[in-house]
This record gives sequence, structure tokens and C-alpha cells, in this order.
Amino acid sequence: MKVSHIEHLGIAVKSLDTAIPYWEKMLGTKCYNIEEVADQKVKTAFFKVGDTKIELLESTSPEGSIGKFIEKRGEGVHHVAFAVDGIENCLAECEANGIQLIDKAPRGGAEGLSIAFLHPKSTGGVLTELCENKNK
Repeated sequence: MKVSHIEHLGIAVKSLDTAIPYWEKMLGTKCYNIEEVADQKVKTAFFKVGDTKIELLESTSPEGSIGKFIEKRGEGVHHVAFAVDGIENCLAECEANGIQLIDKAPRGGAEGLSIAFLHPKSTGGVLTELCENKNK
């Protein structure tokens, strides 16, 4: 598997309204996209930092993965996402190498990306997301 760059760092927050002003001041840039991903029960906000993005994640339901994460661990870094080409092949390679997959097949994510998660039990405790921009 070849990773081209860190696509984004996902940060779980209780409120985008509270978090966005902090990150705008911290990064010296404006949030360029806010989007809801209904099937993942999350609202996202993005900031560009070089080739990498910061993705803020606010739960739209306590039953969503971000709501559960915040309830259990509080706000903070949720995942690291890597940009790849051929996400299906990357998942097959990961599985062949004994990495536990959360997603056996890619699904739709924010900003039109194809995404899939690898389980932190087999990635050194780090929830890892693979992302592919099939529209480039």
C-alpha cells in the first residue's frame, strides 16, 4: 500500500460552533467547508493546513460513533486519515496482512471521498482511515 500523504486528522468536538472559532484563530485560516454526513451521524468542518486537513467532527446523535467516543473519552483526536489510490486493493492488502477491518468495502465520506476504517486493535491503538478521491 502506498500512502501519498496524511489526508486529515479527525478531531471529535462537542460543538462546531464553539470549536470553529478556536481553530480559525489557532491555524490562522478560515473553515472552508461544513457538511453533514447523515449516515455516519456526524457534522464536519474542514480546515486546510498545507496538503493536510483538520476535520472537526460533531455528533448529530448520541448513538453515532462520535457521540459514543466523546461520552467515553471526551473531546480530542479521533483518527488519522491517509490518502491512498486503489482503496479496495489497500483494504485487501491490509486484511491479508492481518489488519482488522472495520469497513470491508469503502463507503461514502465527507467531501465526496471513498473511505474505510481500520480497527485500532490492530493499528497500535490508532483509529486509521483510508481515503481515496476518485474524482481527481
